[in-house]
Amino acid sequence: MRSRHHDIADDLRQQITAGSMQPGERLLSEAGLADRYKVSTVTLRKALAVLQGEGLLEKIHGKGNFVRFPHRKILYIGGWGTLDPWTAAEPALRVTVRSTTVQAQAHPAVLLQVPTGSPIVETTCLSHGDESPYGLARIYMPRDLVPAGMLDDDSACRGAVTRFAVLGPPSAALRETVCARPPTPDEASALRIGYASVVLSITRIATDSTGRVVEATLLAFPGDRVDAVFNTHHELDERQTQG
Repeated sequence: MRSRHHDIADDLRQQITAGSMQPGERLLSEAGLADRYKVSTVTLRKALAVLQGEGLLEKIHGKGNFVRFPHRKILYIGGWGTLDPWTAAEPALRVTVRSTTVQAQAHPAVLLQVPTGSPIVETTCLSHGDESPYGLARIYMPRDLVPAGMLDDDSACRGAVTRFAVLGPPSAALRETVCARPPTPDEASALRIGYASVVLSITRIATDSTGRVVEATLLAFPGDRVDAVFNTHHELDERQTQG
């Protein structure tokens, strides 16, 4: 049987998305809402927690629950593996970058197809817009393929990193696996989102012409702060082009 707090959350969500409740508007007190929906304050708070996790409501201690202003979205260009250049160039979008040489642990080792303990470079990028984080990227590369200057804060390398672009040698193939899922504890903390939120998760694997993995990237974006665009190119059969 469907829980009552989900029905309440659905009703409030509909009012917010329809514009009946405007960004910045304060909701009735929790006691007032509980009375309106004929439920206990415990049930009412569960409903509010659902919408807070979705980013539709914000609870300010001592003041109440408010409809949140919608986040400005960034654009991820699938296939190219980068933020679009206009988004990445906006002064309001800042990216914190940290690169370090580490020994490959289980998951990165599997992604890069290298033995556990191999030297790799891990680059962590956290993008911020205004006060809210917009995306978290973890980029892994075999140590011998890391571009010169990447670990020395070279401006050209850092510019590519901040766009989450493929950093290593030109890749012959780029595979991206996309899914929507709850955030991991580390992602929830870094992106400042609730565990009930949804992130757009992209695992990107770049390989060279020999099939060697030159880069593996794990991307996580809060679902309400990104749009992803993927272009599909159809290769025509040679017989069709000669028709």
